[in-house]
Amino acid sequence: MKSNFLLSGLALASIFIANCGSTHKISTKMDDKAKVLAVLNSLQTGDKTAAETHISAEKYIQHNPQVPNGRDALVGFLPVLKQQGTTVKTVRVLQDGELVVAHSEYFLFGKKQVGFDIFRFDNGKIVEHWDVLQDFVEKTASGRSQSDGPTEATEPGKTSANKSFVTAFASDVLGGKNPGKVVEYVSLEKYHQHNPAVGDGLAALGQALEGMAKAGTPMKYTKTHRVIAEGNFVFTHSEGEFLGKHVAFADLFRVENGKIVEHWDAIQEVPATTASGNGMF
Repeated sequence: MKSNFLLSGLALASIFIANCGSTHKISTKMDDKAKVLAVLNSLQTGDKTAAETHISAEKYIQHNPQVPNGRDALVGFLPVLKQQGTTVKTVRVLQDGELVVAHSEYFLFGKKQVGFDIFRFDNGKIVEHWDVLQDFVEKTASGRSQSDGPTEATEPGKTSANKSFVTAFASDVLGGKNPGKVVEYVSLEKYHQHNPAVGDGLAALGQALEGMAKAGTPMKYTKTHRVIAEGNFVFTHSEGEFLGKHVAFADLFRVENGKIVEHWDAIQEVPATTASGNGMF
């Protein structure tokens, strides 16, 4: 009887598996982060499959200043990028609703760079892209690289709180609304810095900002366009002024115990015109 019961159980299990084909398809469906990684990988392989599969053919808004609008324009660049020896090493990927941001190291047109790509999805397809890139610096003030450090988002339950916290920081400190409140946002005990020109710690950050102000080239954030959060990571995409030039700022913050404890960034000058006509924001 025990044997018959086991056989009956196996039969029911077989029927259940046979009738769950649709469930199995859902579980193996490529998520948005994987789509982004596939598209970024195509920049080095030259294979157009990922771009044609995951980027909308009807609507793809491009904000990279050198690339025209539309999926076909990007696909047309792929062979050139491969020929130039392009490499892409994505270090961390975050998702917040329709937006995915990737932090990567690149070798583009003969030089090493680091930066962030932002992708907007609609109905499973990429429909918009922004990026901020800057040259890679081998020797930094902190001794940290521009991309090393923790890579996996943790504490997903704190996403909303951390996003609100960094949004307030961006307004008060970066935006200059109330810069004196910086000690309420940034940890006094531990602040790991990946900006190549600034050392670890809040004091080093203050010295760097003071030095630029005295030189007549203060760093100014005039508008934060996007805040993207996942767990303990929060990313801001902003515009402003740096060294007297109109720039795009990409800043990634890691929050721990209610304080910012780590920071990565990229800064890129905004050109007067772009190939797409859309601007960088």
